[in-house]
Amino acid sequence: MINLEDFFGSSSPLKAMLGGYQPRQGQAKMAEEVAYAIKENQNLVIEAGTGIGKTFAYLVPALLSGQKIIISTGTKTLQDQLYHRDLPLISKAIGRPLSTALLKGRSNYLCLNRAKLATSNDKYIARDLKLVNQWLHQTIVGDRSELIDISETSSVWPLVTSTIDNCLGRKCPEYNDCHVVKARKNAQESDLVVINHHLLLADLTIKDEGFAEFLPSAQAMILDEAHQIPDLAAQFFGISIGNIEIERLCNELLVIIIPMNQPVVLKQIDKLKKSINKLMISAPKREGRYELVNINKEVINSIKTLLENLRLLAHVISPIAEMHDSLEKKYEIIELYFHRLSSILDFELSDGLCWLDIKSRSLRLNLTPLDVGKKLRTLITQSDKAWIFTSATLAIGDDFSYFKDRIGLFDAMDCSFPSPYALSENALIYLPSNIPEPSDANFTEIMLVETSPLLKLVSGGVFYLFTSHHALNQARNWFASKQTLIEGRTLLIQGDSPRDEMLKEFRSHGNAILLGTGSFWEGVDVRGEALNMVIIDKLPFKSPADPLMMARLEYIKKNGGNGFIDHQLPTAVLALKQGVGRLLRDQKDFGVVVLCDPRVKNKNYGKTFLEGLFPMQATELLNKVKEFLESHKSA
Repeated sequence: MINLEDFFGSSSPLKAMLGGYQPRQGQAKMAEEVAYAIKENQNLVIEAGTGIGKTFAYLVPALLSGQKIIISTGTKTLQDQLYHRDLPLISKAIGRPLSTALLKGRSNYLCLNRAKLATSNDKYIARDLKLVNQWLHQTIVGDRSELIDISETSSVWPLVTSTIDNCLGRKCPEYNDCHVVKARKNAQESDLVVINHHLLLADLTIKDEGFAEFLPSAQAMILDEAHQIPDLAAQFFGISIGNIEIERLCNELLVIIIPMNQPVVLKQIDKLKKSINKLMISAPKREGRYELVNINKEVINSIKTLLENLRLLAHVISPIAEMHDSLEKKYEIIELYFHRLSSILDFELSDGLCWLDIKSRSLRLNLTPLDVGKKLRTLITQSDKAWIFTSATLAIGDDFSYFKDRIGLFDAMDCSFPSPYALSENALIYLPSNIPEPSDANFTEIMLVETSPLLKLVSGGVFYLFTSHHALNQARNWFASKQTLIEGRTLLIQGDSPRDEMLKEFRSHGNAILLGTGSFWEGVDVRGEALNMVIIDKLPFKSPADPLMMARLEYIKKNGGNGFIDHQLPTAVLALKQGVGRLLRDQKDFGVVVLCDPRVKNKNYGKTFLEGLFPMQATELLNKVKEFLESHKSA
């Protein structure tokens, strides 16, 4: 039996496999906690600071447990990395080969039937379709990530992959060769399965609705990057329907109905399409999110007309549905869309927030649950297995109550393992002066002016992390007129190229400046002097107009709580910890975090953010920053 303390100690077998391997403080202890939770079938919440090596700390006990384990990651990129890189290495180190499987959501696999039927007059889609058809004969697993010559956002993918709405299931002529079926069968037969949170929550949602589960049963679930779970659950446990899928349904129906010569059905499809257009015309013109209770009656009446036309379409298709396998599936989809829209339209009776999302060419109606904790608790406790949640950002100080309340597991065990890095010596928080309140119209420009001299103090790379795309675009324009300021450095801006390519270029330059928002706040790993400074424009409070925020605040209000203290503040503190976590990714890393938001200094809650970054030290003195950087350059 392998001793975890020895495995992660100075004589670890990992020493021969990983150059520069060193024992990490807390890693063995975390592994022991995971092993105990699996063995005793307990729920556990673990915060593992940067540098603990949490992936190995849960993989080793998972592989040694002798139990069937499912590991869920935050993104498909992390999923691939864990499965193709980390898992083989740990399996070799412990000398215990197990059967493992990588399982993704249905839309990640090539659908042989839809690929066979797919055509397009668009020259770009037709080009990508040609590549798909060549790959179709070469691939074994059908995972679309294999086809790197086609962008993830290519319009060809919806044509050659399936959704739960358009999959023909056992009636599909390609069912025996289906890549999704094979992947799920492999997962059912494997000892350890690596999935992602989207697939996990989709499975939980299906089971909650009474359908058969498609994830294999397991004795333990390990959820990495678990801080994402509450907000993702709110999306999955909600209801959503938009004009795009209804229009696609109409177009796919026409392909089936026209050869069948069914004029009554064709007439009703036309009525449905017209009701979609009417809704689009009556909807608010400005992009944004609107609560249905505040929407004018014309829009509500348009939604009711759309609902009625869906009902009538189901009525005229019902007698002929069994004449065609695809038509039978479309009939089921019409009924599904009808029930979704009905649920949202009954917003005065629903226990959730009903809202409209308007974009330039699309419209979505949504129902977001006010609280997902109760539903998650029910699903987790009924599963009769250990659930282990881990991330670098789950606690505020030593308090896990905020996260545990949001997932409904207030009685779960918890433990925290701080980063083994010397944060108090190798990182410094700088709070610059002369920057106005974030509400000031000139905030972004002044923030850029005040922080630009810092670029001369660091020889390595710099991240500017913004809390909005609007601020990011302002920064883009500002830097465009300040070329001399960044002379000798490369400027990289989110959106100009894929994130992974941009990070690769950032690392290779060693002194680049990157402007980013959203996805650059977490899951980014840049080691060494390629990143010496992270400049954050504002405290990352989510907009009160964000539907998930609106729903949560409404729930807290109904239960007599304080929305700001109980939700907005802890959410922002944890988000800031994620952003700051980009700075130090290795034992030898050093750098400065620049917090430009004056609320850190002049609001009572500002100290909560600084306490959340402990043991990093903060200063308002530029000379202290210079001294800090000079001392590390000469070290």
